Parts: sequence; C-alpha cells; structure tokens
Amino acid sequence: MFPGVVPAPFSVVKLGPDLYTGSDAYSGYLPTGNVTAFSLMHESGTGGAPKYGVVSQLPLVGNVSNPLADLSIPRAAADRAQVGYYQVFLSSGVDVQLAATDHVAMLNYNFPTSSVPNILVDVSHFLPSFRGLGTSQGYVRGNISVLSDDRYEGSGTYNGGWNLAPDWLEIPPIRKSKFRVFAGNDTALSYYGSALSANGSERVGAVFTFTNTNVTSRVGISFISSAKACQFIENETPTTTSIQTLVSATKQKWNTQVFSKIQTNETDVNNLQLLYSSLYGMHIVPSNRTGENPIWTSTEPYYDDIFTLWDLFRCSTPLMQILQPVSYEEQIRSLIDVWRNEGYMPDARSSNWNGRSQGGSSADNVLADAYVKGVRGLVNWRDGFQAMVQDAEIQPPNNHDPEAPDSSTVEGRGALPDWFQYGYITPNYTRAVSRAVEYSANDFGLYQVASGLGNNEDAEKYLNRSRFWRNHWNPAASSLNFTGFVVPRNADGSFLSQDPLSCGGCYWGDAYYEATPWEYSFNPHHDINTIINYTGGAARFVSKLDTIFEPGLNPGGSAEFRNTIFNPGNEPSFASPYLFNFARRQDLSVQRSRYIAKTYYSSSPSGLPGNSDGGAMQTWLLWSMIGLYPLTGQTTFLIGSPWFSMNIDLGSGNTLNISTTRGNSDTAFYVQSLKVNGQVWDKAWVSWNDVFAKGGTMDFVLGQEPSRWSFDGELPPSPAS
Repeated sequence: MFPGVVPAPFSVVKLGPDLYTGSDAYSGYLPTGNVTAFSLMHESGTGGAPKYGVVSQLPLVGNVSNPLADLSIPRAAADRAQVGYYQVFLSSGVDVQLAATDHVAMLNYNFPTSSVPNILVDVSHFLPSFRGLGTSQGYVRGNISVLSDDRYEGSGTYNGGWNLAPDWLEIPPIRKSKFRVFAGNDTALSYYGSALSANGSERVGAVFTFTNTNVTSRVGISFISSAKACQFIENETPTTTSIQTLVSATKQKWNTQVFSKIQTNETDVNNLQLLYSSLYGMHIVPSNRTGENPIWTSTEPYYDDIFTLWDLFRCSTPLMQILQPVSYEEQIRSLIDVWRNEGYMPDARSSNWNGRSQGGSSADNVLADAYVKGVRGLVNWRDGFQAMVQDAEIQPPNNHDPEAPDSSTVEGRGALPDWFQYGYITPNYTRAVSRAVEYSANDFGLYQVASGLGNNEDAEKYLNRSRFWRNHWNPAASSLNFTGFVVPRNADGSFLSQDPLSCGGCYWGDAYYEATPWEYSFNPHHDINTIINYTGGAARFVSKLDTIFEPGLNPGGSAEFRNTIFNPGNEPSFASPYLFNFARRQDLSVQRSRYIAKTYYSSSPSGLPGNSDGGAMQTWLLWSMIGLYPLTGQTTFLIGSPWFSMNIDLGSGNTLNISTTRGNSDTAFYVQSLKVNGQVWDKAWVSWNDVFAKGGTMDFVLGQEPSRWSFDGELPPSPAS
C-alpha cells in the first residue's frame, strides 16, 4: 500500500519518496534503499511493474557537478507518517516534509546550516522495473523552461508500466530560484548551463540553488496544460498556505468522507487500526481526474488509475457502492464513457490507457452489480448495456502482449472466437480455463442487466452462456480423493490431463491465472448449486471445500500460508471461505474466514497476505469485520460474523446498525441467533433490499461454540442453476 501523502480520497496527487534497491518499488516506497526522488504520482498496491514516480524533486547539498549521475541518498532515520503528512530524514542532513492537495504538492526542505541548498528536477525520472518482463516504464522526451515570473514549467512523456501504456504526458510547473538547465543521455551531459530551456529525447531538467536553507516548493500537475497546473497552485495553495494547514485539511477530508462511514464503540486498538487503515487503503485509487482528461471532451466524470477491476470486483466495488454511493455512480459513468470514446470499457486503466486485462471483462461484473443494487441517478443504462455487449460480442484487436501473444490484453475478451464456436476456450488461448470461468460470470452480468431492461431474448442468451464454464468440468479429473474439476479442453472435445493442484506458473501464459484448478472449480458463484450437484451433494461439497483449507496438501503452495490450496493472497480464493453457507454449514464459513483474517492480516507493516491490489485485500478484511460477504452481480450477501458492533453510514440518511451480544472477535464468534430488522432470521444470507437499500438492523448473539441457527433456513439463491 502506498504510505505517502494522499490528500483526499481518489486524489490525483499521491506524494512520496521513491527508493532504489535494485528491486521493483511498485508504489515508490521501500523500507530500505536510497532515496532517488520525491515524486507526485504513485499508485497503491500494484503488481506487475511500477507505474509513475514522475514529477519529481531531490534535495542535494553542495556542488552538483553532474545532475545525471546517481545522486540517490540514504535515509538517516526511519520515515514518519500520518494522514496527510510524510517526513524523511536524509543522510545529507536534509529534513523533508511533505503535504498536498488534490492537484498540488508542497515540499518543505530544511537544509543543514551553512550548506549550499539545491533542488534537482529531473524530468526523466520514473519508477523502473527490474523484473525483465518487458513491462518497465520508459522516458520518451521532455522539456523544461525557466520563465521570468519566478516559476518554471516542464513536461515529460513516458510509456510502459504494468498496463503497457503507450506515450503519455505529464505537465508540472514549479517555483524557482537560481538555476542551471541540463540535458544529456544516461549519465553523460551534453549541456549544463544558464539557458532558459531544454527539450527533446535527451534527459532534461534543472538544478536550482538557494541561499536560504529552508526552502518550500509548490508543485502543480495537469494532464491538460501548464496554465491549468499553475491555476491549481493558485487555487489550492495560496502563498499563505503552510504544511500544517494542508495536513489539517487532509485529516478533515478523510474523517468526514471516509473514517466516519463506519462508527463503533470497539476499544481493541488492533481491531481499530485494522478497520481504519483498511478504509484508508481502499480509497487511494482510482484517481478522480474529472476535468483532466486530455483525450476527449465530456461532461461525464473521469476516473483513471484503476488497478484492476479483476482484483476489485469481488469485494472492493460492492463496498464502494455502500460507503461512497456518489463517487461510485461517477465511477460507473466513467467506465461507460470510456467505452463511448474508446470502444471498450477498461478492466484496468492508467495514464489514460486501458490495460491489462487479466481474464474476462470485469467491468461487466461491476456494472451488473451496480444495476441489480439500484444504481440509477445519471447512469445511462442503455449505453451501459451496449458497452457490456461490446465486451461480450466483439473480439478486440490483438496487441501482441509478449507474455500472452494469442489475443488482446488491453481490453475486452480476446478468446471470444472459441467461446462462440465451442462454448469453452481451447489451449490456443492463454489462461483458457480461468478465462472461461470469468467469461461465464461476465455473461451472467449481461443476463442480469438485460433482464432488468426487459431485453428478454438477450437475457436468455446470456444466461445460457453463463453456464459455459460447465463445459470445462471434467468429472474424471481427480485429486486428494475427490473428482470433478475445471480443466483445459481441446477443440475435439477431449480433456487434457491436468493435476488439479497445479496451475503451472499461474500467470499470463498458463491455463489458469493466479489460482489452481481446485480454486477455480469453486468460482462460478452464480451457479453454486450446479457445483454442489457435480460434487455429489451438499455433504461431499462441504468436505471438498473444507479440504482447500487443510495445511500441507498443496506442495506447490506457499509455506507462508501453510501450503494450503486456499491462497489468501490472490483474489480467486476470496469467496471460498463463505461458500459453506450454500450447504447449511455457516459455522464453517465463520470458522475459516475468521482464522484467515486473524492469521494473515495485522496492523504491522507486513499485515497483508499479498499486494494490496488497489485496496482489494483491505476490502476482503472489511467485509470479514462487517460479517457479510457480497456475491458480485447478485443481490445476495452471505452472512459471516461481525467482529464488533458498528453503524455503517449508507448515505441519504440511511444506516445499517450491526450489534453483537456476548461476542469476542478472537474467542466467541459463532452465530447463536440473529434478528434482521427486528425479525428472527434463520437464513445464512441477506439481500440488498433487506439491509442496504434503505438501511436496517442486524442483531447478532455470538458464542464460543457452533450452533444450528440457520440449519433449517432457506438456502442462498443460485440463479444460474
């Protein structure tokens, strides 16, 4: 997770240090290494390759003979951070303090007494990747100009990063003092002098030298123009602005817009740290760049830095709708507007470019979830459905991704020809099995929206296609005394031999992405009853599902996770602990989900079981704490067990009040009884209308031993079965 300054939820500026150790610094920060710069743009919890680390400064002491050399600086002490504030102590004696607004950074440098203070602005600075996968960012060209009105302006064009973006432009203006402009390649200078500008494909920048040992810099950024970046400075940080005023304003924004959304009387400090740090982590990205879209003009909202809907659709977007209904509607409108102007909705997007698409077209899941849960407002749902149809019917052009050259990883569904011809995906396409499972969920999303819009013919077609995952089910595939798994299938209909415990490299070029056949065989959440029937009934389903949590059964798994089949660090496993509810074993859902949350999550620096993935990990934990789990694209929420009593602000004056009696998040967490809106409840699930549409109450009595409170209740819906 990005630890630097995030001045507001979904802000454009994310200000922090960039570190170098020789390994990838995805969000700029690393706990060790040398500081290479302080830059304004970062993302949070990404994988694949770093993104941004642009619009940077680096304070230097003494004569700077070659600004292109490695001038990185060790830290002298541990960094300090709080909401809206970040401080770094450099071994050069410089104390750096950071604060920001949505579009402007404020950097305060305290240099040693009697030193010669300099600030290096290197337009060519970015976060590199060292993994050798062809996904590192690159610097293309830049310019810098020193102007007469006590400022300078520049811009840089970059490419690459985890989403393999083509060239994109960033424009920063910054206040100046005495200066020397430079240009050159690698570490070789071609110019270093008093010219007022430099531009081209060489590395360009400037070194500013000051007489005062306390220097404050205000830096504005825009994707549109230097004039707009300058206007951001004037509007958001007038000359009287201080670091402290920005920190105070930032804290007020986060308290008002985020932290107040869930209120509790809980006193356990660790639980409170987990709750509020997770709320913080889920609101860092995407970036609200409304009014900052350089590609097309639109009255619609515009959000960028979506990492990624494949990671987020399971837990994050459903929770975003609950906690941030206004912003969530804007995000839905933004997805649709990208389709209007570029042809496809993004599965991921950064630097104004779609990509990479890891499996299916996950925006379809997000739109379906929003639709069935009543998001209307200014969303044009006729356009929204057409955007989904584009994903479902038109194969996007191949971008020849070196890690998956068979079809597009930019957007849409690259394996549609097989989907249409066979009703499954052959090994001619990478990630064939995991894509088939995801295409089925995508088509179920189209069924949901088509049904709501009254498009009955389309609804029937897509409901039928949502069952295509079944064509990958090989009842003869066996593992650990169980049979029946989703496996690769040839064009002639034959199944390939497949060890259900293995997904090869589990990456772009394999049949399964980030999870094993065991895990993906539980993933068609719209068709769980079919899985139960294929498995041999409820009792056998419970036994098979419980197996994925047993330690030592997966030799290719992670020792960190006790070599279980279940992997808490990757999203395909997110729902699995809660699926016992479909077989009348809600107690096992509570037992397994609570163990995972308490074992693999903590408030320590290593307190997540994997990359944050744009807040995906944090929102899984938040749902665990709330005591519910969403089934995206459906109105169903599976009931777990809340950690403590809480009030959730749903907006529009509505509240969900969750109370616990005799509970303890560590020792007494099994549900003994439940009332929903004052009525005795014996179902292990609630619907959107029960508790979220207009608010409601859920009153839990908890205890140390499992009970049969929901054993006779109606089972959760399985709408495609």
